[in-house]
Amino acid sequence: MPYVYMLRCSDKSYYVGSTVNLEWRLAQHHSGDGAAYTRRRRPVELVWAEEFERIDDAFFREKQVQGWSRAKREALIKGNYAALPGLSVSKRPAP
Repeated sequence: MPYVYMLRCSDKSYYVGSTVNLEWRLAQHHSGDGAAYTRRRRPVELVWAEEFERIDDAFFREKQVQGWSRAKREALIKGNYAALPGLSVSKRPAP
């Protein structure tokens, strides 16, 4: 099954990815054979994952979460879904 997942890296940054085999992909990240981003920030910890029926849905969700702020990602990790819409609102003043 396809997954979207989020890792917390050793520098406290987050990495968002997608895969059809979560266990195998996590092993790659842990061994340093995963993404270049996580290779330089090991160890990494899985903090969130979501399963999908279709890989294209997982890929869409990956791109969505990659565009989120740190605060919104942390709300997702905590399962605080009620906070997500409010974290989408721009903090910039209207023109």
